[in-house]
Amino acid sequence: MFPGQGSQSVGMGKDLCSNFPNAREVFEEADDALGFSLSEMCFAGTAEDVALTANTQPAILTTSIAAFRAMKAEGFPMPDFVAGHSLGEYSALVAAEAMSFSDAVKTVRKRGTYMQEAVPVGVGAMAAILGLPLETVEIACEEARQKQVCSPANINSPSQIVIAGNAEAVDRACELLKERGAKRAIKLNVSAPFHCALMMTAQERLEVDLQEINFQDLKFPIIENVSAQENSKAERVRIALTEQVSSPVCWAQSVENLIVEGVETFVEVGAGKILSGLVRQINRDVRTLNVENADGLKEVLEKL
Repeated sequence: MFPGQGSQSVGMGKDLCSNFPNAREVFEEADDALGFSLSEMCFAGTAEDVALTANTQPAILTTSIAAFRAMKAEGFPMPDFVAGHSLGEYSALVAAEAMSFSDAVKTVRKRGTYMQEAVPVGVGAMAAILGLPLETVEIACEEARQKQVCSPANINSPSQIVIAGNAEAVDRACELLKERGAKRAIKLNVSAPFHCALMMTAQERLEVDLQEINFQDLKFPIIENVSAQENSKAERVRIALTEQVSSPVCWAQSVENLIVEGVETFVEVGAGKILSGLVRQINRDVRTLNVENADGLKEVLEKL
């Protein structure tokens, strides 16, 4: 599993680079591809710099692939499936050799810029809704719209759904959901309302860039964000990445489908442990492991 935004922090990837030449090479490749020192920003930049989505997206991708290549170099068994949450889908596709790392890091830099520019700051918002089923959240979003945008954006687990849209509509939905029994309705500190209809201009701009990329069939299948279904074919990747920008991330269903396929161990690769926590909310019978630094990599190899 490869994380998306929300997993970023200053210093991410530094320990991996200090311990694994393969990881250091990934950051050097990112610096060359982007034309600026992403590594310096990740290792010693400010929290404000790292939080900008045009920086966050390539930073998280690079950290994830650095961890994955370090794992390969240490003899880590290759996965039966890959999956990534939102931005993490690009990391999953690089791991499965469907696209080059250079293409991915340049594309997610643009993706972040397009998403940021799609909606003026303050116009959009996102909120995490805890403790209510998807159907209840969908109904409240529909009632709260009032000719604006408000819809589920990240269907993370049976008890956690993130909504996105115009700030006023999201506020109205939060109040309705609190009245209907939500344990919490928490506004998120994000720079744009991701995975909703307000992202259509970003989607259209990204689609043009994705047309220029040469995708390959995957070495191992991915479970897509937009459909929660398995894919191994190059021609489907471009469509899924395009639709993903304004569509909800079907993470809970993706994990459930992987479990149906017989997956019993989920390994989160990159910064943070957010996805591992979501998997445990979905099913406590499966095992979750994390690789975000040298100690974590060693521990996971021993367990596997």
